[in-house]
Amino acid sequence: MATPTMLQRLLKAASDIGFWRGFGRLHAAVYRATDGLVGGSAGRLTNLLLTTTGRKSGERRTVPLAYVADGERFVVVASNGGADRHPAWWLNLLANPRATVQVRHLTVDVTAREATPVEHTRLWPHLKSVNPFFAQYERMTGRRIPVVVLERVRR
Repeated sequence: MATPTMLQRLLKAASDIGFWRGFGRLHAAVYRATDGLVGGSAGRLTNLLLTTTGRKSGERRTVPLAYVADGERFVVVASNGGADRHPAWWLNLLANPRATVQVRHLTVDVTAREATPVEHTRLWPHLKSVNPFFAQYERMTGRRIPVVVLERVRR
């Protein structure tokens, strides 16, 4: 195995000390307060707020995530900053795939699922081109990073 780069060591350290969790809470609060005017995008990255139901607590949990649109679907990545474990939000969705997404001022109910192999093959290169950190995370972990499709619930 290759020696980790300085960037990979910094990303891992940020994850280990809980930096992303605290930053995520602040990001979500600002996003909500401004309807995504602040925190909705940065360069080529667009962000949404995903609210899941905790698989153990039953409480609603919100995380900001980078996403790409795929038609009317939202596509996010369960990278967990390159950690060797899945993010809690993905584990929550595996237990209960119903969730809510806020994109700017729009809030919609969604159902989550892992991308099919064909979808993964199509989406993963695009996701890495939009967010180069995904390529770093892929090199940092031994797990296959899930690509997650969030589909609107039709009423």
